[in-house]
Amino acid sequence: MLREHLSQDHDRASRRGTVIDAHVQWIHSQLLTKRPARVLDLGCGPGLYTSRLAKLGYECTGIDFSPASIAHAEQEAQAASLSCTYRCEDLRGADLGEGHDLILLIFGELNAFAPKDARAVLSKARDALSPEGTVLLEVHTADAVRSAGARPPFWYSAEQSLFSDRPHVLLQEHIWRSDTSAAAIRYSIVDAERADVQTFVEGRQAYTEGEYHALLTDAGFAAIEILPSLPGTPDAPANLIAIVGRKPGGLA
Repeated sequence: MLREHLSQDHDRASRRGTVIDAHVQWIHSQLLTKRPARVLDLGCGPGLYTSRLAKLGYECTGIDFSPASIAHAEQEAQAASLSCTYRCEDLRGADLGEGHDLILLIFGELNAFAPKDARAVLSKARDALSPEGTVLLEVHTADAVRSAGARPPFWYSAEQSLFSDRPHVLLQEHIWRSDTSAAAIRYSIVDAERADVQTFVEGRQAYTEGEYHALLTDAGFAAIEILPSLPGTPDAPANLIAIVGRKPGGLA
């Protein structure tokens, strides 16, 4: 997974560096008007956003569930003497701290959680912000999640991929649950030599723009703005939108 995050050949695990640069410049110029400021990146991966923000003078914290990504982020921060702290934790149980001026939860991370967990993470994020602090979400559109669940199954063979460094066959199946507005993508990986099968399931929860607005309102955010994409994304795909919310001033 770390190899895919760092690849400059595609934007599937993390964006390529030029795209991240553009996102960070927009965040720096439009969202972080208070300086100095503290930034918390939820689902930070290998620290591609936090490292850039730290180089601009911000104090950054990143939390991610991947040990390899966190180890890479820590090594990069230490080598460049960056003001970054990283923790390998599940966001659902993690202590997010307090006094952050900006919290990021981007690239569809929120959609990976069940609705009750998404609400809990957003409520914790609100509590972890300073008064008038900002949350930036990048989330899947309802149509994108529905389309992902409705795709027909397919398979292919590969020498290596995200799922294995050995030659394998991958079967990918898609499921859409209209009763819960959720999609599931099931990956079955067959080792070409061992005939061993591993299965992984990825879940995505769909929300309309109105439901996203309600999620943030219920979590205590105000001045909610929905953008067609994260500014700086070239040829922005229609499957992701950006949402900015503010914590009301005076609320600790």
